[in-house]
Amino acid sequence: MIISTKGRYGLRAVFTLAMHGPKEPLSIKYIADSQNISELYLEQLFSRLKSAGLIKSIRGAQGGYLLGKEPKDITVGMIVRALEGPLAPSDCVVEDGACENEELCVTRVVWQKIYEGLNNVVDSISLQDMLNEIEHKCKMKNQGKH
Repeated sequence: MIISTKGRYGLRAVFTLAMHGPKEPLSIKYIADSQNISELYLEQLFSRLKSAGLIKSIRGAQGGYLLGKEPKDITVGMIVRALEGPLAPSDCVVEDGACENEELCVTRVVWQKIYEGLNNVVDSISLQDMLNEIEHKCKMKNQGKH
């Protein structure tokens, strides 16, 4: 399974919002430029993320986008699923009756374990965890310069 540009770019864009904090909304242009993403494509992604309640928009001259929740309450899984749909290696693990051989399939247990493992990982990483990680890396880099 490969996460498409929707999931990858969306995660980067939402992380940009998290890094800038809750004080001032960021323009779509700023986010697109900082992440080297087309504004048009980012608008499509943000429409889905807004519908999922993960981001919110502020209208007006000083408007833009903010996180819809605290960074600790938004997981990588929430972002990627809002953009990609279910994170599954096969339809049979998310849709009952997707396969006529479901009851006898010897590989379904493999797909189920991959599905559960992947979802457990992405649901265990919040934006706050990512912020903490980048802060730690910056501290380590700065300590190496002294």
